[in-house]
Amino acid sequence: MLLALMTDLHANREALEACLAHAQQQGVSQYAFLGDLVGYGADPGWVVQTVMDYARRGAWVVMGNHDAGLFQEERQGMNLVARQVVEWTRAQLSQSQLDFLRALPYRLELDELLLVHANAWAPDRWEYIDGVMEAMRSMHACKAQITFCGHVHAPTLYHMTMTGKTGEFLPTPENSIPLSRQRRWLAIPGSVGQPRDGNPAACYASFDTETQELTFFRVPYDHDGAARKVLAAGLPAALANRLLTGN
Repeated sequence: MLLALMTDLHANREALEACLAHAQQQGVSQYAFLGDLVGYGADPGWVVQTVMDYARRGAWVVMGNHDAGLFQEERQGMNLVARQVVEWTRAQLSQSQLDFLRALPYRLELDELLLVHANAWAPDRWEYIDGVMEAMRSMHACKAQITFCGHVHAPTLYHMTMTGKTGEFLPTPENSIPLSRQRRWLAIPGSVGQPRDGNPAACYASFDTETQELTFFRVPYDHDGAARKVLAAGLPAALANRLLTGN
């Protein structure tokens, strides 16, 4: 099975369309959406409906902090700009879309895989995996050989040996990485809808469950058009600028 891993879509229709088309070209047969379907972008309704359609066909979906923020008074892990977008986003969604987001699980365990938005030790507190120590903490908090998560908006891969030694490296797009069963792994595919590593191209990854190979991708899309829609919606200009710069 070739599994596409997409996270931090952030209501960016143009980026999601580009990544879904790219994944189809790669021969992907299953999809996992790792949270933050909404927030920041101008098309929350379209993005949520699209993910709902994929979920009906068997895709796996977990909740992110921006999804949860629609229903929580204390919006943990969200900055001031993100909180300002919440009310606007809620008004763009239908009741069925809101119900779908509200019902999402914080984590999914699938054989040797764990899908979660932020981390494994406290999925509902939205703490970031900012480095090796947090990655090690997350891997120790679960039994999965491979954890896939988002929240950080930059593609990263961590690995832990059987003795507990943990390392980190930045993946090169389109270079397949064999994930040895002699190690444990934590992979962050990067953000579809709002990359923050200095590259505005959308990010996602694929994982071949038979060969145990993980591949990261960068997908160019119309970020100028997406940024214009953010401004036209009356959302903060800083959100449009982030799409243009990837920062």
